[in-house]
Amino acid sequence: MSQTEAVRQLETREVQRIHKVLIANRGEIACRIARTCRKLGLAVATVHSSADRLARHVREIGESVELGAAAPSESYLNIDALVAAAKRVGADAVHPGYGFVSENAAFVRALDAAGLTFIGPTADTMERIGGKASAKIEATRLGVPVIPGGEGGMTDPAEVARLVRGMELPVLLKAVAGGGGRGMAVIETPEGLDARIESAMRESEKAFGNGELIVERYLPRVRHIEVQVAGDGRGHAIHLFERECTLQRRHQKIIEEAPSAGLKTRLREAILADAVKLAGGVNYRGLGTVEFVVAGDRHYFLEVNPRLQVEHPVTEEVTGLDLVELQLRIADTGCLPLAQTDVVCRGHAFEARLCAEDADAGFLPATGRLDVVDFSRSGVRIESGVDSGDEISPHYDSMIAKLIAHGSDRESARRALVAGLRESTVIGLVTNLRFLHELLEWPETRDASFHTRLIDERHARRGVAASATPPLEHLSAAALHWLAQRRAESPELGCWTLWDGFTGWRLPSGPAQAAPLPALVLKAGGAEWPVRFSARGVDGSIALALGEALEQATLRALAGGRHLLQCGGRALELTIIGDAHRIELSSALGSSVFTCTPYLGGASGDTAADGQLGAPMMGKVVAVKAQTGARVALGQTVIVLESMKMELHVSAPFEGTLTNLRCKVGDMVERHQVLAEVTAA
Repeated sequence: MSQTEAVRQLETREVQRIHKVLIANRGEIACRIARTCRKLGLAVATVHSSADRLARHVREIGESVELGAAAPSESYLNIDALVAAAKRVGADAVHPGYGFVSENAAFVRALDAAGLTFIGPTADTMERIGGKASAKIEATRLGVPVIPGGEGGMTDPAEVARLVRGMELPVLLKAVAGGGGRGMAVIETPEGLDARIESAMRESEKAFGNGELIVERYLPRVRHIEVQVAGDGRGHAIHLFERECTLQRRHQKIIEEAPSAGLKTRLREAILADAVKLAGGVNYRGLGTVEFVVAGDRHYFLEVNPRLQVEHPVTEEVTGLDLVELQLRIADTGCLPLAQTDVVCRGHAFEARLCAEDADAGFLPATGRLDVVDFSRSGVRIESGVDSGDEISPHYDSMIAKLIAHGSDRESARRALVAGLRESTVIGLVTNLRFLHELLEWPETRDASFHTRLIDERHARRGVAASATPPLEHLSAAALHWLAQRRAESPELGCWTLWDGFTGWRLPSGPAQAAPLPALVLKAGGAEWPVRFSARGVDGSIALALGEALEQATLRALAGGRHLLQCGGRALELTIIGDAHRIELSSALGSSVFTCTPYLGGASGDTAADGQLGAPMMGKVVAVKAQTGARVALGQTVIVLESMKMELHVSAPFEGTLTNLRCKVGDMVERHQVLAEVTAA
């Protein structure tokens, strides 16, 4: 049977026993599961916490039960509330997604007692392989190679400490339950050991409701390979090929691909065979993942994830199968609807996890409002649980979306994902978008010579990364957007007044030229650019002086919050969000964030023409940048005022000498008050 025929056969079989599914999860995975349920004609409902009342999965699914407070322990981990929610909406099956209760045997038993179908393995199987410690025991029993270390999980911190002190360092501590790097710690020195152990246990308890830890030898330079398996619960299992999950930061996956790149044929076959052996040996039912680490030409069992994985879309892309549908059909019939020979791997797929986090600050998560989320031009598959205007909450994962690209070979898939990231727009929070783009271009990524510590080691070596210089087009767009904002605030000050209070421009004769005085300073990272404007030309363009660069540009608003910039003979579409104080924008050239400081040397009127520097508005003198008798250049800052939480730079109107200084730091000054005088050179 061909792959296409296998997929078609799967889709033509009706789901018989299941009629309505409660999705016991949130975010992108809840939306993704609902999509397949509806494709199969199944009714669907979901759940939410008090913090998620307006979340996208609630809006999109359309029926949801509130479980409790924002903390997972009071909502998404509350077994009694979840069972009650399933009964309340009339569901006969529950899909756990990933995380939360997806690996909780007590939850499965509670559903069994309530007469509800759990879309996943049995409670007995989950207890045998859901925890890392018990799974390791099963793997050893079945002859699957394991990493040396402790035999089982431990809950006594003192016992963990004794075992670690008796092993050669480094040693890895990891949570028996859950994954994603939570509750994990690498112990490289004995200093602070007790505190590290207690911290790992607390994190594990908080994230998964289980503080038990497993201890094993730490293998620092390995690859992380996982195999997608499916079983009928009666000892028959198949694999859906492997995924490469080596590119990680802080033990959390960030780029995944299928199939794995560069594995020798014999090693790949051994890994696939061991995964199927383990799944069949524990009577695995449903869809799961068997994970391994590869060191040289040897592989070691790592853990089993008895659930759907975050990265499952790359397997879907290369096999053509809908893995959620496969889960539902196994749960409905108790049978595998496919044979091993029906599953074919074609082409290559990549997935990138786009998260609200600061890659330059050790991948520190960010929280807050997402002003703009737009993947309409990405050209790749998107799985997301947020829209423009939604919040990234501190209570849950910081992932914004997954971008998945498929190609006929690895390089074409990689290039497609790079292009998809370049055409994605997220404004409002710092994200790892730029880092993902860079990571896909690293030589180690391109030739698959990576290991699991690559990202962390590179970041440790480079320290604090220098901020990238924004492109000139972004500077031009930000300057013109700032000018439009200021004009909108005071429409009576148009560009044809004798003295434009925002640009410092006066009616000239001849072609439009940038004013002699800066109107604002754009700042990004540690750099800043004084900006001078001309009047608007007959064609609507404005001459800009951006530091030392000169540009002629126009910025026009388009539908949907986008803008079109014409600059230096180049057209560029951008999304711009901001006001007269802070501007964030995104385009095919990347993303930039600017702070805007008015630079109002000439804004007090004709006094500047005579060398008198007047206060543009009432404020406090916070800095004096030149002393009496000092030589000053055109546009040089002389005095800095603070007014209405803004800094205002008062600058020299021409080159000359500061002959009279009439203020000092700390003075409160009135609007138009003369602060200093400059005598022309």
